Amino acid sequence: MEQTHDLAACKRVDDGITRVFQLLGKRWTGPIVSVLVNGGPAYFVDLRRAVPGISERMLSDRLTELGAARLLVREVDEGPPLRVSYRLTEAGAALAPALRLLGEWAKEHLPEGERPTEC
Repeated sequence: MEQTHDLAACKRVDDGITRVFQLLGKRWTGPIVSVLVNGGPAYFVDLRRAVPGISERMLSDRLTELGAARLLVREVDEGPPLRVSYRLTEAGAALAPALRLLGEWAKEHLPEGERPTEC
């Protein structure tokens, strides 16, 4: 029994997993990245439509966080009209295989929720 206790005391969450979920575990962040992974660069308004339920303020905050983490780049087209688009960096695009696997896992192991309406 003492040996089992020692094993439990030594277990720790992986530092990389902690960092990933501190960023991607925030509400809305994963879906935003997924939209950009699957659809390529997008304008703010398109991201807002693609992630049902997200407010403009929350989308702006999450995009800022993803930019600070160097997972996406904000690009301004001076226009007219002025338009802002977002695209994944190489590091952000590298999330594609992991997101695909998580999506497949969810389809197999998590109950289905409501599906968003098509745009």
